[in-house]
Amino acid sequence: MVDQQSSKRKNAVALLILFVLGGLLAGSAELPYGGWIQIPLLSVIWWQLRAQESESLKKFFVHGFAFGLGYFVVGLWWLYISLHDVGGMNSLLSCMAVFLLAAYVALYFSAASLSIRIFKDSSVLGFFLASSWVISEYLRGEIFTGFPWMGLAESQVNGPFASIAPYLGGLGCTFLTVYTSWQLLRFKKAFFMSTASIALLTLITSLSSLWSFTQPTGEHITVQLIQGNFAQSLIFRPEGVLKQIQFYENSIYQSRAQLIVAPETAFPWPENNLPAHLIENLQNFSNQTGSNLLFGVIGRNPIPNDGREYSNRALGLSPESKPYRYDKDHLVPFGEFIPPGFRWFVNAFSVPLSDFARGGNDQAHFTIARKDQAALHAAITICYEDVFGGELASRIRNNSEPTNLLINLTNLAWFGKSQAPAQQLRLSQLRSLETGLPALRATNTGISSVLGPDGKVLQSLPEFTQASLSTQVQAYAGKTPFVVWGNFPILSISCLLLIWAFIRHRRF
Repeated sequence: MVDQQSSKRKNAVALLILFVLGGLLAGSAELPYGGWIQIPLLSVIWWQLRAQESESLKKFFVHGFAFGLGYFVVGLWWLYISLHDVGGMNSLLSCMAVFLLAAYVALYFSAASLSIRIFKDSSVLGFFLASSWVISEYLRGEIFTGFPWMGLAESQVNGPFASIAPYLGGLGCTFLTVYTSWQLLRFKKAFFMSTASIALLTLITSLSSLWSFTQPTGEHITVQLIQGNFAQSLIFRPEGVLKQIQFYENSIYQSRAQLIVAPETAFPWPENNLPAHLIENLQNFSNQTGSNLLFGVIGRNPIPNDGREYSNRALGLSPESKPYRYDKDHLVPFGEFIPPGFRWFVNAFSVPLSDFARGGNDQAHFTIARKDQAALHAAITICYEDVFGGELASRIRNNSEPTNLLINLTNLAWFGKSQAPAQQLRLSQLRSLETGLPALRATNTGISSVLGPDGKVLQSLPEFTQASLSTQVQAYAGKTPFVVWGNFPILSISCLLLIWAFIRHRRF
């Protein structure tokens, strides 16, 4: 009886330690050089999990779940702000919603961690664990429309494996992060093999940074990013809507940049109900000055798409051209579309227009006209779409026009003063690394920024300030291996390694 109680206490302590380590891993992503810090932290987590490898698969799964739960509770707590502070949902229900989402995505970490238990006697377990993690992260980004936020890859924009992204994308960075952390754990047992493996990876990543697949094209263009800093609660009110429209309209008229970008739902009203002649006047401004304008509106479709009349839209106006429209394709569950059976949940918080139509993954790029020069073409994403690197690469690969620039329109006022803006900035940096293209981020409350083709932040505006960023941007042309092949290479490698792992496991 005493031994049983002692075993339960040890098990509870082990679960608590893994939960805390998961939280520390998530928190470390927000630190400078977070991608470096996460690698030894992962090694400690693997060490804790290895101490449980004599347990049953079911108990081991629970220990992996504790690690994942700690990671996502810390990493996604800001969803409480959007549900409770902005949406007015009951505090208990808001906490439960965040916990349940964290628990769901933690299942993927737990499943990937099972490799440690299943293949515990393998000398090449590091390959199998890394492969499991890649497959798990890919599935997390696909199942139930996908939620790949807070992956290990996005921290690598400040880590050692950023240069792998143009070749194998974020999943390739994930593979090397997990594999390297496992080799650190094996230093004591297999010092020379682990040292040689890490040295070889260091050499490969160093050499990979020597090649560039995209090149500058044409002259710099002048750009202005407008950050309005309007509280989300104000956007819901008629007087707030009018105030926001007037601010962005006046800011556009004061600019003479070749490209002027305002954030997602800068004009937070259905396009057909905007103030009289607003779009017409902005088009006339574009014709007269030669400026290209891009801003967010609520789109209205004359023929409803799947019964949905409205869309989250980016509206573009270029000199002497028809208006450009990009409708957001990858929508946010509950915020922009209602999954079957969850109408009651959406009704519990105040979010108007929470069931948008999808735009499709084959929409044209935005053409940026330039006087006496060839036009440029920008791939547009709206907010959450920046999370899905494979989808963006597919759009660039299949588009009939070359892609010279990435533009993301975002409104993160939903999440208050949290780490959410910094997390999405890292995702945008990863997208630039994967595609080798510069990026513009126009946001309502921050972080509005200009990114280089290497993912580095060149310029940015401070959060929660009403300001404009005027700068020059160099467009690029070309395609990285990741754009050409997408996730196929790293998924193929991971699947083959796991097939080999199960064959070895059955044999021995």
